[in-house]
Amino acid sequence: MRTSVDVVARATAGDLVRPTPCAGWTLRDLLGHMAAQHYGFAAASRGEADIAVWQPRPLGDDPVGAYRAAARHVLEAFAVDGVTERAFPLPEIRDGGPFPGTQAVSFHLVDYVVHSWDVARTLGHTVTFDPELLDAALAVARVVPGGEARLGPRAAFAPAVAADGGSPLDEIVALLGRSPSWRPAPA
Repeated sequence: MRTSVDVVARATAGDLVRPTPCAGWTLRDLLGHMAAQHYGFAAASRGEADIAVWQPRPLGDDPVGAYRAAARHVLEAFAVDGVTERAFPLPEIRDGGPFPGTQAVSFHLVDYVVHSWDVARTLGHTVTFDPELLDAALAVARVVPGGEARLGPRAAFAPAVAADGGSPLDEIVALLGRSPSWRPAPA
């Protein structure tokens, strides 16, 4: 989460219209999705299952600040004692769960490794993570269901693509449907 905040902090107002590796989304769209996911996972950590919490909300005049506030919100929710022992209802995933807390937090982890990469690539930057974090995220990415689950309109990830022997981060993003070689179009 903290890495995602650092990467998002590099964005300017002019960057918000840039296309991202997420097909059809601008950076503003991606930030709205990312913030909504933070609020959704925070609510789920408290046992709340209302799908409305997961809907993107306006980012206002300070999208970077709105994103930072959403990230702080989920970090505070995940810091509560016993959170990983709770059951998380996740209405956007399969039958909605509930999922064991450790598994739910791992879902959010892999999402934010990938979304940090999405934002960094959109801005023409790179992002780095501790090797241990990438190992954990790669283990999660390897067990994300593929096949038909990746083709529907509510699919969380596109079908996997070839990573071509790259880094662990390249493998993670490829497993979750992004081309590790994706670059923004020239301005």
